[in-house]
Amino acid sequence: MSMIYLDKLQIFIAGIFVLDRYNFPIYNQPMGKVKSKWICQQCGYETAGYLGKCPECGAWGSLVEEVQNDLKPLNISPQGIINNSKPELIKDIKIGNEVRVSSGISEFDRILGGGLVQGSLVLIAGDPGIGKSTILLQTSGNLAGKGKKILYVSAEESSRQVKLRADRLGISSDNLYIYPQTNMESIRAQIEELNPDTVVVDSIQAIYSQTISSSAGSVSQIRECCNILMQIAKTQNITIVVIGHVTKDGNIAGPKILEHMVDTVIYFEGDKYKSYRILRSMKNRFGNTSEVGIFEMGVNGLREVKNPNELFLNERSQDGIPGSAIIVTNEGTRPLLVEIQALVGTTPYPSPRRVANGVDYSRMLQILAVLEKRVGLNLSKQDVYVNVMGGIEIDEPSADLGIAIAIATCARDVVVDSQTVIIGEIGLSGEIHPVTNIDKRLNEAITSGFKKAIIPYANKSVKNDKIQIVPVKRLMDAISACISPQG
Repeated sequence: MSMIYLDKLQIFIAGIFVLDRYNFPIYNQPMGKVKSKWICQQCGYETAGYLGKCPECGAWGSLVEEVQNDLKPLNISPQGIINNSKPELIKDIKIGNEVRVSSGISEFDRILGGGLVQGSLVLIAGDPGIGKSTILLQTSGNLAGKGKKILYVSAEESSRQVKLRADRLGISSDNLYIYPQTNMESIRAQIEELNPDTVVVDSIQAIYSQTISSSAGSVSQIRECCNILMQIAKTQNITIVVIGHVTKDGNIAGPKILEHMVDTVIYFEGDKYKSYRILRSMKNRFGNTSEVGIFEMGVNGLREVKNPNELFLNERSQDGIPGSAIIVTNEGTRPLLVEIQALVGTTPYPSPRRVANGVDYSRMLQILAVLEKRVGLNLSKQDVYVNVMGGIEIDEPSADLGIAIAIATCARDVVVDSQTVIIGEIGLSGEIHPVTNIDKRLNEAITSGFKKAIIPYANKSVKNDKIQIVPVKRLMDAISACISPQG
């Protein structure tokens, strides 16, 4: 080897020792191996290569490449929170006097099961502009007014923008802290410094952790940030409420594990072009999962609707029209009166259309089959449209009879008595099955001024002198009992 190459090699080796002597950070860290994998942004499925369709959830074009770097960034504290607690006997565990804290909004408390549980992690999801930030800012103002220390983390808006909304809502308190931040480590440091009673994070998709190399909003970031927030809530007994975005299909953006990690999942529903909003609980470890809260969006924020039946029935015609029926559905412990409208018409196309808004499409097809087979109503060459007024989604089987009567009366061009409510589930043989909470349903109908109720024959034991009760066994009997004398 020539002397020139030896000199260059000696200089290079000497340079390495000099850099190491002065603690140059590049050579003091272990070399990290950079890897990449493709992760589905809908369900979190991971694969080594790109796939056009996710094998787990079936979504197309949802796999995004995320870089995984084994090399940890400098000066980053460990992401985990060590819990040194020991196992306890359940009889020795003491529960404080304030297990639940009221949000100051009764409809919100109904969804939560009585109020916010200390140390819980709550996820609120909904479409953009539906009112998620508004209701949480109102809740923060109410809690701060009761002396609770609130930290409102705004990851999408500046502090001045949050202040503008707070002024419009009339919120001002010495206990409400606004913190515009997207870094998870900085948020955790502020939580440890302030030690608040409640933390609001708006939103989880905009938060990122420095321990994860992928960008904010990715599956890895959402999972990691939610895990850190969950550990903070459980170890420090702090109530944390997180806002989450939804996809175009209406599902919460991010991995499905996000819904499993939190204690409560709440959806904000409703048409953003209308004033009413529906708050629905999809998961609740501390309360009923089928409760709903009704709100109306106004200039000064969200207003509770004490009597939702007025909201859903205020636009119906008192004279009655063909294809309209009033049902009493149960949403949790609350009975709601809802109008179902149907439109049946001859189609010029070979295949008739079937459209269902607010009811399950498969359920509607089943009801159409029963009407054709058991009632003799030929709908094979007619379009059928079913719509639930008010934008509410109905999943309860007790709405079957109302849907069937709305379709049948529109097809025959007859009118349902406007003072009649309809309750019942339809079997495939045309029989009417009983429903639960019949007493509450009838009392709600009486309060709203209805005079007649069509109920299943199996529920005939119920007694109420304030309303005419007509028990029916089969679908044909129910249709005959519902037709208005004028029709």
